[in-house]
Amino acid sequence: MKLVLGIGNEILTDDGIGPRLVNDLSKNCLNQNVHFACACVGGLEIIELLNGYDEAILIDAIRTKNGTPGSVYLFSPDDFRETMHLSNLHDISFLTALRLGKKLNIKLPEEIRIIAVEIIEDREFSNELTPPLNSRYPEILKEIKDYLITEQVFDNSV
Repeated sequence: MKLVLGIGNEILTDDGIGPRLVNDLSKNCLNQNVHFACACVGGLEIIELLNGYDEAILIDAIRTKNGTPGSVYLFSPDDFRETMHLSNLHDISFLTALRLGKKLNIKLPEEIRIIAVEIIEDREFSNELTPPLNSRYPEILKEIKDYLITEQVFDNSV
């Protein structure tokens, strides 16, 4: 079973792009072996969400120094650099949580991929994306859907 997990807070402007994408993607998926979910947690709490899945694709927001809003990046845990959502000041990092889960013999996915979307604002309360990200949203959705087709989340006929 495969998990597609949108991470972010839907009332913090662009921070909600992960859940928004996952909600839109889930409407077109007929694959019974894929589960779509959303969460605004990280660290230790993410172990519980990943528990029992064979594969996981996490979709989250990221802010880099010179990034272009709407750029889509692909990471694996091996080359992952922390985002605000997969770690916080009161919790352990995402990578540490994965290591701990393995040491505790929790069944975590063998394959984890992270899709990160470059955002602008994640500290202002709003359930709307910033205008630059909103205007690129259809392209972002298509790019991620095309990637998920190659990952066999969708079949080519959808």
